[in-house]
Amino acid sequence: ARAETSQDAAVPVTSFAQENFAPMPPPPPVGMPSQMAKMAPSGVYAQIAPQPIPGDVNRDKYADGKINSVKLVADEPVSTFSIDVDTASYSNVRRMLNAGHLPPKDAVRIEELINYFDYDYALPKSKNTPFETTVKVVPSPWAEGRQLMHVAVQGYDINRDARPPLNLTLLIDVSGSMSSANKLPLAIQSLKLLINEMTAKDTIAIAVYAGAAGTVLEPTSGADKQKIIAALDKLSAGGSTAGGEGLRLAYNLAKQNFSKNSVNRVMLLSDGDFNVGINDPNALEDFVSRERESGVYLSILGFGGGNYNDLLMQKLAQSGNGMAAYIDTLNEGRKVLNDDLSGSMFSIADDVKIQVEFNPAKVAEYRLIGYETRILNREDFNNDKVDAG
Repeated sequence: ARAETSQDAAVPVTSFAQENFAPMPPPPPVGMPSQMAKMAPSGVYAQIAPQPIPGDVNRDKYADGKINSVKLVADEPVSTFSIDVDTASYSNVRRMLNAGHLPPKDAVRIEELINYFDYDYALPKSKNTPFETTVKVVPSPWAEGRQLMHVAVQGYDINRDARPPLNLTLLIDVSGSMSSANKLPLAIQSLKLLINEMTAKDTIAIAVYAGAAGTVLEPTSGADKQKIIAALDKLSAGGSTAGGEGLRLAYNLAKQNFSKNSVNRVMLLSDGDFNVGINDPNALEDFVSRERESGVYLSILGFGGGNYNDLLMQKLAQSGNGMAAYIDTLNEGRKVLNDDLSGSMFSIADDVKIQVEFNPAKVAEYRLIGYETRILNREDFNNDKVDAG
């Protein structure tokens, strides 16, 4: 987590000017990039800035990206928010940039871009003390006179050999919107990397949904890899998207093999385009929140673009005590489902909340960078009835 702080206890700032940006220039005529390069000084290369994505991107759905405001410490000395381990925003933004397009501003969640990377922080020495914290204060590189306070929380790393059994139900969207190569085919390739990590103590079930939901694989031992992979290879895309019915079926499958000694999880792989059945975002969110109380958590893997419903995927992951990731390449699938398997599947704590209190004698004002969808009230910190994911 990062916060901008100011140690200038002079006149409190009560209003802020809204920055106005000029519209994007029209595309240059053919040959313009090389002409501009010739005009550039020696050793300096002129480059056309990425253009906003035309057409289909307008059908993608994102939360309204409001930016946290500056707080006066004298009025609000405490900042409270829930922890976030999602990384979906980084790989989704990377996909757009690699395609030569600027992402919509609402697609950029600062905390997920920062948390995508491993910073090699000191690990906790035992699971009895599951977190280590690191706090640094450095000058702000973009605002003279201000400072950045970086609060890092490193969790205990579960050894693969010592991890608990996994009761995993895969819920795979096989509707027509998932037919492109970067959706269902990529999802199947990525899942095969996960299946290779499963052992005899794990159980895998597979449910799918399109116009209706159905069971493709009843709970099966993780040792029976050929059977699981064969079930994946039979999948193809077509039809409308009954995501709500699929969620109901997946939770029922997870409960069939539920064990208090296992990690019980549903993993949804989709572009989030739920268009039949239970498709109201609030109803879906309420359903997942209720199912969370049964001990079955929900994680989300997003795929594709053009009709990607990031807004719904984020809400479901937060309501289901799970993480949200976005898979744009097979390498990203390997990172999420193989390299970072412990972090993707196995929780070391529930309802983790962060509270930072500033000393008004030292700090005049602060602004929390990111975590806009995770803000909590001060009193929520000690209220166990307030879920924090």
